[in-house]
Order: sequence, then C-alpha cells, then structure tokens
Amino acid sequence: MKKLFFILLINFLPAQQKWNLQQCLDYAMKNSPDVQQSIINVNKNQRQINAAKGNLLPAASIGMNHNYSFGNGINTQNNQREAINTQTDNFYALASTELFNWKNYLNISLSKINKESSEYRLKTVQNDVKLSIIGLFFQYMKDKSWFEVLEPQISGMKEQIARTEKEVEIGNRAKSDVYDIKANFGTIQEQWISAQNQMNISKINLLAALNINKDSIDFVSDENSEITPNFINSKEMIDNLVQKNPIFIENQKELEAAKMKIKAAKSDYLSTISAQYQWSSFFNKNLKEDLTTNFSTQFNQNKNSQVSIGLNVPLFQKFQVKNAVETAKLDQQYIVFENQKKLNDLYKTLNVIAEQYDNAIEKNKILQQNFENQKLSFERSEEKYKEGLMDAYTFFVVRNSWLQANYNLNSSKFDVMQQQALINVFENNN
Repeated sequence: MKKLFFILLINFLPAQQKWNLQQCLDYAMKNSPDVQQSIINVNKNQRQINAAKGNLLPAASIGMNHNYSFGNGINTQNNQREAINTQTDNFYALASTELFNWKNYLNISLSKINKESSEYRLKTVQNDVKLSIIGLFFQYMKDKSWFEVLEPQISGMKEQIARTEKEVEIGNRAKSDVYDIKANFGTIQEQWISAQNQMNISKINLLAALNINKDSIDFVSDENSEITPNFINSKEMIDNLVQKNPIFIENQKELEAAKMKIKAAKSDYLSTISAQYQWSSFFNKNLKEDLTTNFSTQFNQNKNSQVSIGLNVPLFQKFQVKNAVETAKLDQQYIVFENQKKLNDLYKTLNVIAEQYDNAIEKNKILQQNFENQKLSFERSEEKYKEGLMDAYTFFVVRNSWLQANYNLNSSKFDVMQQQALINVFENNN
C-alpha cells in the first residue's frame, strides 16, 4: 500500500522544466532587474522629451484672494487719516508664454538624443545579461558533464570490488588488486562528491542570474548542435562587429549630447522674448460702512485687462553662463576618454572571443582523436583485466585516462558552443 502511494505521489509531483540556452536568454530578457531598470530609463527619457516640448506651450492660471485690512489709512474722500477696516476680494486670470527662447528648442533636441542613447544603453545591458547567462550556462554544462561521467563509475566499481574479492578468494587474483581497486574507488568517490558540489553551485549561480529562487529548472544543452566555424578572426570582421555594437552607437549619441549641452549652455547669452495677458477684477468694501455698491456691480466695474510683451537682454550674469559653458566642454572631453575606454574593452572582448574560438575549434579536433584512442585503449585494457592479463592498478590508470579524455572532449565541445553563442550575441545585437 505504501509503495502504491509513493508511486502515485511521484506521478503527481510537478516535473522540472527543461530549458536550453535560448529559453534561458528569453527568460532573462523579460525578468532581469537590470533590463527592466534600463527600460524604465528609456520611458523616463521619453517623458523628458514631452516635458521639453511642453515648454513651448503657454502657461495659464487663475486665482483669487480674500483680504481683510485693519488699522489707519487715508480716506480718499476727505484726504484725512482715520481708522479704516476694509475687505478686498481680488480675482485674476493669467496666461504667459515665451515667444522666443532658443534654449527650449535645444532642450528638445537634447532630450531626443538622450532617449536614443538610453535605447542603445538598454541593448548594451541586454547583451551584458546574455553574455553573463551564456558563461554561467556552459559552466554548469561542464560541471554537469563531469558529474555524469563519474556517476556511473561509482556503481560499476562497487560491482568490480565484489567481483575482484571473489576472484581473490579462488586464487585468480592477487590480494593487492583489492587494495588497488578500493583505493581507486575512494579517489573516484571523492571526485564524484566534489563534482556534485561544483555542479550544484554552478546551478545556483545560473538560477540566481535568471532571478529564480527555486530549483525548478533542469538545464539541458542542444546535443544536436553541430560545431561549424562561423567566425572569421580578422580585423575587418571585428571592426564590423564593433561599429554595429550598441556600445559604439551609444558613444556617438553621448558625444552628440555633449555638444548639444554646450550649445544649450551658450544659449543663455541670447535674448528672450515673452508675452503675457492678464485679466483681473476686485471687490472692496469698508467694514464700518453700509455697502453702497453690491458685489456684481463692483465686479463688473473693476474689470481690467492687460497685455504685455517683454524683451530680456542678458548683460552680466556673474560669469555663471561662462562657467556653465566651460563645464560642458570639460564634460565633453571626459566623455571622449570614457568612450575610448569602452571601445578598448569592447575590442579586447571580441579579440579574446576570437582567440578562444579558434583555440576551442583546434582543441576539439585533437581531443576528438584522443578520445577515440583512449576509448580503444580502455576497451582493450578492460578485456585484459577480465582475463587476468592486467593488474588492477594499471587498469585503473588506463580507465582514469579515458574518463578524463571523455570529460575533456565534452568540455571542449561546450567551449566551442559557448564561443559560438557569444559571437551570436555580438552579430545579432537584438
């Protein structure tokens, strides 16, 4: 009954999802906090464009105030000072606009450049996240591969120990073979435990990079992927990848923005023209006297309209504009050197990937041949060991070499796949 319940429980437990590299990258693009923050910055820059355009529109407001005045004042009827307590109600509507302010137009252009720059910065962040995920994904694949190479050896060696002990009892093998196989078993077991620990840590790191806090994903590689050289390690190819990289384009936008900031700072030297229209009215009464004119009559009688056009010519601004212009020029120079650092890092990254890619392709060919030789050597040694023509120590030396060759070949295959995936990020830039 308990066995049946256990089988039913296993069947109803949710199975782990199997994700390949592309699924990991797609998930990261939707859920990475860094990517989402960059999207927010793009949206903020769009708001800055709207705000800059809004400065071209007139501003309008309406208001009123209700005042009481107590104390001495001049009575306008007899020109005598006397105690006058009055109530005054003021009403107004005001509209103003800047007919010409060159800085407003420059700010619109600047905000558009900043938005374009933030869009390319978003692509750069997406690429950085992809590169990080690719590195962690294939590190996990390598660690998992080594664990899977060692895992079947544990159960196999247990059987070999039992079989060897029986052969020792009947005199077909020396007692030292039991010691040798147990010693080798301890070494393999230690490697297996370390490999399991390293595999689990690699998976934790990959899950954390994907912003997943539960071990609910089984990561798998595309086993059917063919190793086909698709990258030409040449200066022209790398230059082409650099020029279409979002870092390169973002650098150009930042330089445009720096130049625009200098123009915006200089625009404070220019004159501005503004216009204003105001409508107002008021109601006033003496608190000690009876109301002689009602509210509506006074309100209509006291209506007033005013239109004004103003010209502001800056003459001396305490050197603030000059300092702002010089600061903007220094910012431009700083951006030039900052961009050089980014491009140097980009070229270094691409050159390293190209070098590692060529190395991985060449290494994979050598390891493929070595694996075949090690496999044949192991199979022949296994036959000799079973026939009693080889001692346990020599056999396990051959087997350990074959295990290492097996892992090296898998690791090399993942190295090539990793470099191909990295190159694809730089080629696509999506």
